[in-house]
Amino acid sequence: MKKFILDPKTIELFPDIQIDVLLLEGIDNHVNEKDDPYFQKLLDEGTGAAEQFITVEPFRDNPVVAEWREAFRKFKTKKGARSTVEALLKRVSHGKTFSPISPLVDIYNSQSLKYGVSVGGENVDAIAGDMHLGEAKGGESFLPYGEDEDMPALPGEICYMDDKGAICRCFNWRESQRTELTEDTTHAIIDIESINKAQAERSEIAIKEIQRLCKDYFKVDGKLLQLTADNPEIVMAN
Repeated sequence: MKKFILDPKTIELFPDIQIDVLLLEGIDNHVNEKDDPYFQKLLDEGTGAAEQFITVEPFRDNPVVAEWREAFRKFKTKKGARSTVEALLKRVSHGKTFSPISPLVDIYNSQSLKYGVSVGGENVDAIAGDMHLGEAKGGESFLPYGEDEDMPALPGEICYMDDKGAICRCFNWRESQRTELTEDTTHAIIDIESINKAQAERSEIAIKEIQRLCKDYFKVDGKLLQLTADNPEIVMAN
């Protein structure tokens, strides 16, 4: 049995934390170029909706950005680390567009943009033991997506971790190659991070929309779950 667990330190730092989860089994995440127009449309719609979250200057003063920057100041971070939703909104603010990557990633990126929420995803079968969102001891192995050298977690950094090391550093800032979603992923966990009530309300809408889109495309119902301070663990796989 694999669990996803919110560790006590994370709850101490973020007492209002809420992680909305979608578990998917039996999906076919292979890229079919004939579907590119569908996913491009999703991404374009998300990009247009994202404009509502970047209405002030400077960019860092937009509430979604400022909230996550303040959150990252509560724990040790690698210099330059930013929330995943800030990275997406930054691209929108610069007038950049998004192109299809893979079905599942395109679906959750489009809704991250649309609802201004921080979304991540992992290959459940590649997770070693339980997955924790907690405080790193420091030195946990981490090979980021797109890199060829280990970049170990820092002491006190809030990371997703399993028995082999870090999965995502600084919440969903950077993804490990070891557990990343690929075309061959059939069993996935999608998580949306919230640290306050407003984020949580948008997150609950977004995760249901992701579930609906996944059901339409993958023909898989998926299972919705939620972690909070009062419910700090869920079962990912039996």
